[in-house]
Amino acid sequence: MRKTISIATAVAAAMILVSSLSLAGPWKGYRGSGGWGMGSQYQRMFNPATVETVSGTVDAINKITPMRGMYSGIHLTLKTDKGLVDVHLGPEWYIERQDTKIQKGDALEVKGSRVTISDQPAIIASEVKKGDSVLILRDSNGVPAWAGWRR
Repeated sequence: MRKTISIATAVAAAMILVSSLSLAGPWKGYRGSGGWGMGSQYQRMFNPATVETVSGTVDAINKITPMRGMYSGIHLTLKTDKGLVDVHLGPEWYIERQDTKIQKGDALEVKGSRVTISDQPAIIASEVKKGDSVLILRDSNGVPAWAGWRR
């Protein structure tokens, strides 16, 4: 008798599990990094041979989509003594969760790879210094900080 109740309970639990999964809808997979992750076309643009450091003040902060199919990212226009420089920081979902907050008028020192995106010169930032704070965005090879353990 006990064995029959145990089997009936197990069968009922399995049926509930299967029906709840089928009612949940089709699994669409992980959303991923939105084009900002390892191996993406954008990430491969970072070239350690073109890394430079520029200093200036933040002239503008915008949300942009650097390449088709990517999620939005944070872009700065840095006013330097040589003119305006476009700086790509990283995905909006990552930058907005950092302790170092960047605002218009802030004095920054940006280290990153000089690239051309959509026929326009820009810097893909690896490190941003604001006063005593340092925001690390990528390592020396361009591996994004948000890539975490999936190197």
